Amino acid sequence: MSAVAEIPVSSSPFAERLAKLDRTQRLRLGAGLALLVLVVLAGILMSGRQEYRVLYTNLADKDGGAIVAQLSQMNVPYKYTEGGGAILVPADRVHDTRLRLASLGLPKSSVSGFEIMEANRFGMTQFQERLAFQRGLEGELTRSIQALSSVSSARVHLALPNQNGFFREQQKPSASILVSLNPGQTLDRAQLAGIVHLVASSVPEMQPSAVSVLDDTGKLLSQSPDGAAGADAEQLQYVQRIEQQYSRRILDMLEPIVGRQNVKAQVTAEVDFSQVESTAEMHKPNLSPDTSAVRSQQVVESGAGAGSGNPATGIPGATTNQPPASSAAPINGASSPLTVAGAGAAGANATPAKRESVTNYEVDKTVRVVRGGSGSIKRLSAAVVVNHMASEDDKGKPTSKALSDQQIEQMTALVRESIGFNKDRGDSVNLMNAPFMVEGAVVDDTPLWKQPQALEVARSLAWPIGTVILAALVLFGLVRPGMKTMMAPKVEPLAVGAVGPDGLPVLAGPGGQLDAMVAEDPQRPMLMGPGGVPMLGPTDHQVRLEDARQLARTNSTAVANIVRGWINGESNT
Repeated sequence: MSAVAEIPVSSSPFAERLAKLDRTQRLRLGAGLALLVLVVLAGILMSGRQEYRVLYTNLADKDGGAIVAQLSQMNVPYKYTEGGGAILVPADRVHDTRLRLASLGLPKSSVSGFEIMEANRFGMTQFQERLAFQRGLEGELTRSIQALSSVSSARVHLALPNQNGFFREQQKPSASILVSLNPGQTLDRAQLAGIVHLVASSVPEMQPSAVSVLDDTGKLLSQSPDGAAGADAEQLQYVQRIEQQYSRRILDMLEPIVGRQNVKAQVTAEVDFSQVESTAEMHKPNLSPDTSAVRSQQVVESGAGAGSGNPATGIPGATTNQPPASSAAPINGASSPLTVAGAGAAGANATPAKRESVTNYEVDKTVRVVRGGSGSIKRLSAAVVVNHMASEDDKGKPTSKALSDQQIEQMTALVRESIGFNKDRGDSVNLMNAPFMVEGAVVDDTPLWKQPQALEVARSLAWPIGTVILAALVLFGLVRPGMKTMMAPKVEPLAVGAVGPDGLPVLAGPGGQLDAMVAEDPQRPMLMGPGGVPMLGPTDHQVRLEDARQLARTNSTAVANIVRGWINGESNT
């Protein structure tokens, strides 16, 4: 048998290995590589893609423009939904953006006012026009009420009856207002009266009594007709303010000593709102004549010298010619009788002279009117609880210990001074030292797969993990088998008669091992070649099959002789 010519080797090893694959293997390898490239590209694109979520919806144009301008200043990317009904921002920045915009007072309102009248469509009915006007008026009133610092949100409902031509049958409009207050805020009577007056003045023919104001708990805040409930509410708010003020004083005094959250204080104030008016009329004791004011004075004189015709008696001389001395009449008591100076015993039978004087003085009177103020404090009661002081034991572990009696007495004195303790008023202060109960951590019994955080993490990792799994399936299912086939070791052709890897001599030349033809049937008898050399031997299946095909193409006569020998049952040729 002549030697077979060498097969030309391709210049590219990859092309040579690819040529060894059949059509199915080539298609599988190409599809696997294409899918792997697509999966990698999809993973890269999805990893760089941001998920957007809704920030605000149904915003007014003014608020939307202000929010967009602020987002641009904050360097926050945003998008619009189709039609501009919502503003979208990255999912991981939604809550942070909302808080930052809320600190700036945005959005100010999402209530539509009279601007909805600008979108009137052609062919609107009269009912639609009236309804649009009512909605616009409600929106404008809502904006005005929300401008109050105590009001968080509000809704205004107007009842505007249809007017007819009969004046007596016309119904009056009414309004209902629902307000939501900010935490810790209340509306005083003046603010409620202002809201009622605002709404009543904005609607024609509406009376203030037809306006009702409610809070978010359903409590009626508008003033009742008699006004008694309103006075009680004001008094209650006044008492609460006093109690909060005194409680704040106690906390400000003790917190620097025991620390924050280590002291609790409550003050109860008993306030007297009754109004007392007292009138007092006081008279001072009688004063001296020089300092008293004379109202009227009457003097009556009678006697011998009063023109009664009796002759003068006594010894003529300087003494009898003296005028009578002025009498000193006391203010209280009987006056002394008047006598003629120098009258002797000889004139004893004569009628004595008489003088009466009546003087009326102004009465000293003081009228005092005292009106007691409303809201005076009658009694204060303060209850204070102080936590045990934190310390460390000998081993350095944190522990707590009770306050000493001296410390408690000092803190009690501080509390008394801070609230203006008055023993005569009946005030009382009770300070107790006790350990505060430490609340344990709240255990969440929600399963892990139902917790929002776990679901959020799963959603964020679903796409990357899915991409990796899909890429692994494509790589190990399609690409790796094809590459393994291409990377199979190349079998070098051996010369005729040389001993192969199986220990048997090669019967054909390069590319012509005949034993590949019977590799699928190991039970066939081996054929002996020229010189008694066996023709078959166990080698690689693919190499033997390719060698047999090459031998059949290059030396068809020898192959025909071998097949004929098999058919005839000959073992030697």
